[in-house]
Parts: sequence; C-alpha cells; structure tokens
Amino acid sequence: MTQPKGSLFNIATRRKTRKVNVGPLTIGGDSPISVQSMTTSCTFEIDNTMKEIGELVDAGVELVRVTVPRERDTDALKEIISQSPVPIVADVHFNYQRALASIEAGVPKIRLNPGNINNRKEVEEVIAACKANGTAIRVGVNEGSIVDRSGMNVLGQKQGMSMIDLMVEKMREYVNIFEDNQFDNLVLAAKLADPAGCIVANRAISENFDYPLHLGVTHAGTVREGSLRSAAAFSALLAQGIGDTVRMSLAGDSVEEVKATWEVLHALQLRPRTKPELIACPTCGRVEVDLFKMVDEVTKAVSNINYPVKIAVMGCIVNGPGEAEGSDVAISAGKSKVNIYRDGKVVESVSADEGVACLLKHVKAFVAEQTVC
Repeated sequence: MTQPKGSLFNIATRRKTRKVNVGPLTIGGDSPISVQSMTTSCTFEIDNTMKEIGELVDAGVELVRVTVPRERDTDALKEIISQSPVPIVADVHFNYQRALASIEAGVPKIRLNPGNINNRKEVEEVIAACKANGTAIRVGVNEGSIVDRSGMNVLGQKQGMSMIDLMVEKMREYVNIFEDNQFDNLVLAAKLADPAGCIVANRAISENFDYPLHLGVTHAGTVREGSLRSAAAFSALLAQGIGDTVRMSLAGDSVEEVKATWEVLHALQLRPRTKPELIACPTCGRVEVDLFKMVDEVTKAVSNINYPVKIAVMGCIVNGPGEAEGSDVAISAGKSKVNIYRDGKVVESVSADEGVACLLKHVKAFVAEQTVC
C-alpha cells in the first residue's frame, strides 16, 4: 500500500518518562500520546453516560473520565466499565470513600488530588487500594489548589514565591506521599487557565519529575476560543517533547474537544492520520467560483472515509497548482473551468459545476487503489 503524502519533519524528541498502564492503554515512555475527554451527564444515568462514551469513542477518544460525587455514581461504574470499549477514569474530589468504591468497581485509573482530601491516612488508604488492584492515579496541581481566597498560598507562606515555584513545591509534597507509600503508578498534571502559564508550569514539572504528564488548559472556554487557547499551550509543549496524554476542556460538545485534540496531534505529526486531510485556500478577490460551497460539500462527502488521503480545494491559478501538486487529489479552480489533479498531475478539466463530483470520483478511486491488499 502506498503511504500517504506527508512531511518528513521530526519536531521533537519525547522526554523519557515512566510508563503507566491504564487497562490496555499505556501512558508515558515511548507510547503514543493519548487523547482523553470527559462525560457531562450524571454518571448514575448509565444510558446517557454510555451514549456519550460511544460518541467520544467514534470521535477517537482513548480514555474517558466520569465524575463520581455520589454513591449512586460509583454504584453505576461496574456496568459502565463492562460496556465501555475504552478505559474509564473516576474523577474523585473531597470524599475518599468514592475513590475506594471506584477502585472496587474496577476502574483502571482515578483522579485524586490530596489537596482536597485533607486526611493523609485517607489518602494512604486509597493508595493501598490502588496498589492492591493495579489502579493508576492522576495527581495534579492548579492555581486554585495553590492559593486560597484569603491571598495565602496553601503552603502557609505569603505570596512571595512565583505561582510556578509554588506549583512545583506542592507537586513535590503530593508525590512524596505516594513515594513514601512505594507507589509510582502516577500521572502528573499542572493546569492553569492561562495558556502561557500552562507552558511554563509544565516545563517546570517536566524538569523536576519523570512521571508521565497530562496536559490541559483549565476551563479553556468555548469550542472556538478554547480550542485555540489549548492548541497554543499543547503545541508549545508537545513540540518540546513534553506531554504524554492530553485533554481539551471546552465548554460545549465533548466530541468537538476530541476532534480538536486530534487535529493538533496530526498537525504536529505526533499521531498518524486515519481520516482525510483537507487543505483549502482562504479565498481572495482572485477567486471566481463559490469555493466555500465546494469546501463544505467535499468536507461532508469525505467524512466517512477512513484513509488519510490528502485533498486540496483551491480557488485560483496563483497558489492552486502548487498545492494541488503536493496533494493526493486536488481541485484547482479557474474562471469557469476547474482542473482535477491526481498525484500532482492534471487528469481532468471540467466545468465548475461538475468540479466537486469529479473530485470525489477521483478521491474514491485513489483510496480504493491504496487500500487494495
């Protein structure tokens, strides 16, 4: 099978971390960067939760977190775990009993922040249960867990240290608890709402610890703004080899955060594409066809293709031929005619009205040729 066209650039050498197993998924080491998301329904509503998980899996999620604030949430976990095609993470805050119940239900990973469970003995009880069951733990710090509303940081010091230094110090406190209990099945997270702060914080954490890192911008925002803000932080870190698992925290459909995350990983060539890659010009005064309509029609038509065919939809003769020559299949539009390219060569010239149909015909033929065993 012919390999799809792509860049030969290698943007980063991944930093070396320990490996953490979350069911069949491995985080860290030389494992691929994994994509996470979180359900928004009440976990005890099993049908709704499973519907969300199914949609997230279809979008490409590899790990799903569910919140378990109530006993009936942890009561539902066993059934959810049995139905889910991907590992389930229990999101635990304040009540260590919810962590113990989640572990007993069989989750392969929990999110546990010692900062909101104040009794160390309770934290150590959770650690012991995780050790006995092979359960991984994500432990993290964020600006909310470092500074309280009185203006004092949680370490009992006045705000003289930088936020990043405080985060590293607090993370060290947390990690020491686990290491004192001979537990190293940890994933770390350092999150802020500010993308620039996230970059600096995760650089600092990566310099001080060799555990896998979970990347995320806290409460990033809407699908549009939040994906851009998250992509800014993710790209800067991933390009330096920092980050082992990622989640965009967007206000909206969780499926959109999975799609956006994958696009970042594809763009940085950190995960191979499995779906079409569409390139389109932004249009200008030179364009003499309805390019936006063409792009929309092509996007919808190729959405079910499971092959990384590179498609270019270009609107004029200035940049069109160059992009077309670098794509697997392309359309380059003129005034009333469009040229269809295959492997950089013009194979047909048709009217603008026939352009999309002709392009799609060649896309399907190209994919069929590449996928023949």
